[in-house]
Amino acid sequence: MSGDKEGPAPLLDRADERVTHETGIGGAIRAFFDRVRSGELGALPVVVGLAIIWTVFQSLNSVFLSSNNLVNLLFDSSTVGIISLGIVCILMVGEIDLSVGSVSGFASAVVGVLWVNEGLPVWLAIIAAVAAGGLIGSLYALLFNRFGMPSFVSTLSGLLAVLGLQLYILGQSGSINLPYGSAMVNFGQSLFMPHVVAYAIAALAGILAFVTGYRTATRRQAAGLSSQSLNKLLFRAIIVVVVLEALAIYLNQDRGVPWMFGLFVGLVVALNYALTRTTWGRWVTAVGGNREAARRAGINVRLIYSSAFILCSMLAALGGVLASARLASASQQAGTGDVNLDAIAAAVIGGTSLFGGRGSAYSALLGIIVIQSIASGLTLLDLSSSLRYMITGGVLAIAVIVDSLARRSRVSHGRA
Repeated sequence: MSGDKEGPAPLLDRADERVTHETGIGGAIRAFFDRVRSGELGALPVVVGLAIIWTVFQSLNSVFLSSNNLVNLLFDSSTVGIISLGIVCILMVGEIDLSVGSVSGFASAVVGVLWVNEGLPVWLAIIAAVAAGGLIGSLYALLFNRFGMPSFVSTLSGLLAVLGLQLYILGQSGSINLPYGSAMVNFGQSLFMPHVVAYAIAALAGILAFVTGYRTATRRQAAGLSSQSLNKLLFRAIIVVVVLEALAIYLNQDRGVPWMFGLFVGLVVALNYALTRTTWGRWVTAVGGNREAARRAGINVRLIYSSAFILCSMLAALGGVLASARLASASQQAGTGDVNLDAIAAAVIGGTSLFGGRGSAYSALLGIIVIQSIASGLTLLDLSSSLRYMITGGVLAIAVIVDSLARRSRVSHGRA
């Protein structure tokens, strides 16, 4: 998937290069529609799609949006969501990893063997599993950088080879039960944030949204570029706090916010910071936008590809470890089935481009919630799982079509 790209990715959003200062609600609305017409859709399509999905399933079954079902949905979203974060990294550089499901299953098997069978401390078994994922990613990077093997082929080969390793180390039994009552299993099944912690985190998210927005606006004003007004930043921060606090209150009516989901969101925020606020993130975007232009600009292209492959495999391994905690077992079925496809589909549905150079860590969060919402809704309606695959496939096709149309729009407006 590393063909010709549209052009070098911008370091600043070209949608804002005009030195204008939109003020008031009317100006903000006009600016919003201008961005949409020019192909800068952001998370709008997936948010609209999620609202439609929730409305349909809630109208068909009132249990769908109950606090109990939403808590289960957050649990189920966390493991595959973390794997999808790795897919975001590799798609950002215009490549693909088809082996994340196998890597996650292999990592769960490593934890089971080292912890239960060999008696090593659980923390050491987890580190070993994630490190094994990193080694697998390093091998993919070597095959890509040194031998020019397409990532589609190398990771497809890895899918089969790693699956074989998983079956080999599990041995004749085919599964290993993890100790109930252990900290790891409790984390995956029954640990929830204290109510006050959930409320504090919701408030902190709004504060961080305002602080980061204010710092960005200050820098843009200093550079003579357009920037958001202070009132708009405050309004957005208040909306974030109100929405998250309301969600925390609603979830606390049942069991509360799972710590596993909190870990997932924390990783999303960390990766988003890395992609948007660091030199590495700018280089990832540049390489995904145009590899040759990035090389001529002095970027170590091979290092960026290596980091993407390694991060993708390590996050897949971590997702597999958490999946084993969720199920309290490591088995031959771990990482198989639709784990691989769901992780890739979540990143694309959430808004990460298959063409490279455009994406966000938040796309994994939004995309996996869409997929798990479809699965949860169909389960509550007692409908065949075949419908889930068909609906998810349709949503994925729509997401790619929207991405392609937005890409054409950006090209026609000179914002490739």
